[in-house]
Amino acid sequence: MTSHRRAWQRMLSGRRLDLLDPAPGDIEIADIAHGLARVARWNGQTAGPHVFSVAQHALLVEAIGRALAPGLGAAACLELLLHDAPEYVIGDIISPFKAAIGDSYKTVERRLLAAIRLRFGLPAPAAALTALVKRADGIAAYHEAIQLAGFSVEEADAVFGACEALESQAEALLVPWPTDVAQDRFLARFHALTEPGSA
Repeated sequence: MTSHRRAWQRMLSGRRLDLLDPAPGDIEIADIAHGLARVARWNGQTAGPHVFSVAQHALLVEAIGRALAPGLGAAACLELLLHDAPEYVIGDIISPFKAAIGDSYKTVERRLLAAIRLRFGLPAPAAALTALVKRADGIAAYHEAIQLAGFSVEEADAVFGACEALESQAEALLVPWPTDVAQDRFLARFHALTEPGSA
């Protein structure tokens, strides 16, 4: 019996992804979509018959980013869509737990995101794009908190900072979907952004 601890996870595609040394060739978009559609935002503490998945959150963040910065190219939109992609392996760690455990998880998360970028041909984002992703993510969290997670407006203002109203296209993304719908729509958006000539 070996004392070596397993650091890989087997995916439904058959890939074995090493969390400590992730290889871009072991990353498949089908695995990402499958996993993110089954990871619940807010630890599942959201209203409605379906969880609000990380896959749906990713689509919301991408829609908000496009509204904030009209004319974004496909690569920037893909960066927005994949901003939480490592969570298909490590799950969605809620902010209060992050505060409790410190930054130890970030090394694994950063390695996974770097491998995901390599797999799909994305460069490390410029500072302006990183700031856009963070802003869009914060706006999404604010509206999710109020509309899905039971926060009052005053509570959300205090925790996230007051945010502007969403455009109707993004607003519609706050109604949680069944798992299969979230998975299919995430995959469809990924393929739309990665087709030759997409924008």
